[in-house]
Amino acid sequence: MNIETVEFRGGIYGVSDELLGTISPIVVYWVYSGLYCMLGGMENYRLHTKKDEDEKNLVTKKEVVKGVLLQQAVQAVVATILFAVTGNDGESGGDQQASFLVLARQFFVGMVVLDTWQYFMHRFMHQNKFLYKHIHSQHHRLVVPYAFGALYNHPLEGLILDTIGGALAFLFSGMSPRASIFFFSLATIKTVDDHCGLWLPGNLFHIVFKNNSAYHDVHHQLYGSKYNFSQPFFVTWDRILGTYMPYALVKRPEGGYEARPDKDCKDD
Repeated sequence: MNIETVEFRGGIYGVSDELLGTISPIVVYWVYSGLYCMLGGMENYRLHTKKDEDEKNLVTKKEVVKGVLLQQAVQAVVATILFAVTGNDGESGGDQQASFLVLARQFFVGMVVLDTWQYFMHRFMHQNKFLYKHIHSQHHRLVVPYAFGALYNHPLEGLILDTIGGALAFLFSGMSPRASIFFFSLATIKTVDDHCGLWLPGNLFHIVFKNNSAYHDVHHQLYGSKYNFSQPFFVTWDRILGTYMPYALVKRPEGGYEARPDKDCKDD
């Protein structure tokens, strides 16, 4: 079937690329985290027990859902404004002619920009006592992360880290609205995966990226709060700036895994 039979000018199936770029990450977030919710009972692959998830977290799942929906609403508004300012429907299909190398370069630049912005903003929110107490500590109320809590943040943090970071990645990479559909869907899936609380065999993200669910779980623990700030793709800035905490995955006798630090940072 010819691609023109299913694509229309300005979008796919009559839906503009700008609209798809706005709503796709939201849909992907809930679909992908929903899949992990269905796998949540797999005790042999959990990084924490279900009992720990229920007892150690300081926020209810209802509050988490409300917080995530609020952040996604803000993201949708900002994305709508960004697309309106930077392009139009007549240009949105331009990446159909873009070569694979051009798209790969745009994705890589987007990853680097997003990682760089989030590393330094994330680290600053830990180092500044006021920002940590009043803003970033909300995310760390999830001592035991789970998939649909990935975007549970204070609204201001969500705006600064995720929304502005995403806007900068879009602008600096030069990607089109259509390319952004796939880039931000990938970033969303990666973020959910990092918070899923599971270590599943054959997970491609664990194979390709050192920044994964165990790596980020270390950061959510008290002993790792000064380490592993990198998100969502690489661990480069942690390694360069000395905030990388290596860990070992150890099987728990009762089932599942525990990410234990390879060096003693608990008293730092």
